[in-house]
Amino acid sequence: MSINCAAVDRLIDSMSFTQKVGQLNQRLLGWKSVERNAAGRLVASDELKQEIDRWGGLGTLYGLLRADPWSGQHWGNGIRPEERTEAIAVVQQTVLERGAHGIGVLLSEEAPHGHQALGGTVLPTNLGLGATFDPQGVQETEAAVAAELAASGIHIALVSGLDIARDPRWGRCEECFGEDPLMAARMCEAIVTGMQGEHRSKVGHGGVAVVLKHLAAQGEAVGGRNGQSAVLGPHDLHEIHLPPVAAGVRAGALGFMAAYNDIDSVPCCANPWLLKDYLRDQLGFDGIVMADGLAVDRLEDMAGSIPAAGRAALLAGVDVSLWDEGFTRLEEYADDEQVVAAVDTALRRVLELKAMFGLLPEDGADTAAIAMPSADAIAQATADGREQAKRMAREAITLINDGQSAATLDDIRSVIADAQAGPVIVAGPFADDFGCFLGDYTAPLPADEQSSVYRQLVARLGEDRVLLAAKPSDAPADQWARASTVVFVCGSTSERSYDSEFDDNGAAKAVTEYGATCGEGVDLSDIRLPWRQDDMLGEVAALTTAPIVSVAVCGRAHVLTDVLERSAVTIWAGYAGQYGPQAVADVLVDGADMSGRLPVTLPAYPAAIPVRYNDRQSAAHVYKDAAEPILRGFGYGAGSLAAVTFSEMHADTQSHPGEVLVQVTAHADDHGAAGAVNLFAHVSGGRRIPSLAMLVDSVYMDLNAGERRDIAFHVPCDRLRDVGDGQVQVTCTLDGDSTHTVTATLPGEY
Repeated sequence: MSINCAAVDRLIDSMSFTQKVGQLNQRLLGWKSVERNAAGRLVASDELKQEIDRWGGLGTLYGLLRADPWSGQHWGNGIRPEERTEAIAVVQQTVLERGAHGIGVLLSEEAPHGHQALGGTVLPTNLGLGATFDPQGVQETEAAVAAELAASGIHIALVSGLDIARDPRWGRCEECFGEDPLMAARMCEAIVTGMQGEHRSKVGHGGVAVVLKHLAAQGEAVGGRNGQSAVLGPHDLHEIHLPPVAAGVRAGALGFMAAYNDIDSVPCCANPWLLKDYLRDQLGFDGIVMADGLAVDRLEDMAGSIPAAGRAALLAGVDVSLWDEGFTRLEEYADDEQVVAAVDTALRRVLELKAMFGLLPEDGADTAAIAMPSADAIAQATADGREQAKRMAREAITLINDGQSAATLDDIRSVIADAQAGPVIVAGPFADDFGCFLGDYTAPLPADEQSSVYRQLVARLGEDRVLLAAKPSDAPADQWARASTVVFVCGSTSERSYDSEFDDNGAAKAVTEYGATCGEGVDLSDIRLPWRQDDMLGEVAALTTAPIVSVAVCGRAHVLTDVLERSAVTIWAGYAGQYGPQAVADVLVDGADMSGRLPVTLPAYPAAIPVRYNDRQSAAHVYKDAAEPILRGFGYGAGSLAAVTFSEMHADTQSHPGEVLVQVTAHADDHGAAGAVNLFAHVSGGRRIPSLAMLVDSVYMDLNAGERRDIAFHVPCDRLRDVGDGQVQVTCTLDGDSTHTVTATLPGEY
């Protein structure tokens, strides 16, 4: 929908200062805006009515459909998929009836890996999606999620993607696409294009506005502590943390969320350089900036008071608040010319966004004519999202160890397929667990949609063939002796229970002994597998001579050294979403390929961290008690393109000005293959210490059996960083394989 600028001007002129401030507030928790009457029908709550009356309208409403332990909403009391139309209609009609200007409310929802609502699709978390190295697949998947949101009457999707996983102690690593800025940038572009369409073409037409989070450098927090200071210089800020931001702007993102952390002492939500000079003036961003939940109020110590905190955030460039009190106190600055001007600027952005969704009254109308959700469209979009979730779960599965003992994965598959072989024992704390695959920010799924690795194997092999032993003592010694294969499901979980304690922003405050070990608020000082799982695996190995397949379900780069040593095969599954158990069974029983690659570096020791592939100095042989601190490197995937060989690799610096063209030929064997082929570069000859390596291009391929294909990597020279004057040497390597390396010399000025 086109924006009628004159109509927006008239609306702004007609509003009181209080009404203007009200349009910038997102204070009310959406699930508290409706309640059920005696007949069980949804009606507007007094809290919603009071909020509308206070401001003469409502700007943005957060989480109307959200369901999870923090909100307290579940299948017994939350808004079910078939009730979405009723809930949206109640809220919008109440806002139109009680508001002063006939303006509808923007509805924002969490969608970091699918819509966090009852019945919403649960994708792999970003770390799992990052393992696919498949931006096109992510784009198609996010388009399906956006279709579900739009069909449900939602306008804004809050989507993680900007954060870079720099320290595995940080509980929110699962929300990152990995440790590489180029891949994160491509994934953010995929999110925006998928959800908003090319050039925002789907916004208001089957798509939603994306608010990318978190801006910026949250993954750099000291010690992996959530929301803490990011201590880094401007060069690393631009090289590591801002590429996804720039990519999001290029793709047309309509929103960014300012992060909790500070950068060199300046809080992100009160950082005029970040939110104005860089984001708007340098990149040309024209959408809204939203604060993270209660982040404005956290400025109180800096600003001196809650009202001053609201003023500081507003003047720094925040347009829309989230749950805080600071923006509600902007009324106290009605005589402050700076605040008045900033309120009008932010209001214009909010109203222009509302116009895109038809939330403003047309000329001559008293109220907006708001389209209501379609049950059929919701059902179709949800079904499409489920198919995409299955696909991405399969792509996320990563083989990180094969044939550690005499048995290979192919050997194990043959044994599993042999009905006359001994039992398959599924062991480990997550053997029969579903929630471990889901990650944080997930709504509960109905019981009939839940599964586990154990249940998937039973469904395919039969109850008589598959035994469950969450603990070694759960199976008798004779069964361990007879076992043909052991599948050990280990890792971590972000699942919260409904009796968990939470901080006021929804982060985990306290978890039970066997509760969440990952996710927001669960930063860890020890990144070994929790609950002594290494010891448990050792007990299992002592009980059987059968080959062990370990499935690591992880939301961070846990230390898996013991797992690899004791397992014939190790599969890394990230948090693969609701179809994660099926994807694992597809690999073990159906022989599905594993195209995934590690999106993070796996450390070999718990204290030799952080280690990143793009560090400037190697950590090898630095620690005298941990000579080789890296267990598996970024991009490692023994199953990805395993059936493909490469040849004829060469570099061309002449044909395409401003870029290095690297070409290589791929040959698939008689099985065919799919996966990403990555090009890494090392630059020398400049005035900075170069990174050990940097990902400069990645191409996702799907090759048919016997197919031969030429691949071209286009590496812009400006991606080779600031190398100073004179000539520089660029060494390009294919997925860390020293047998496929080319070297090119470039002038320093390009």
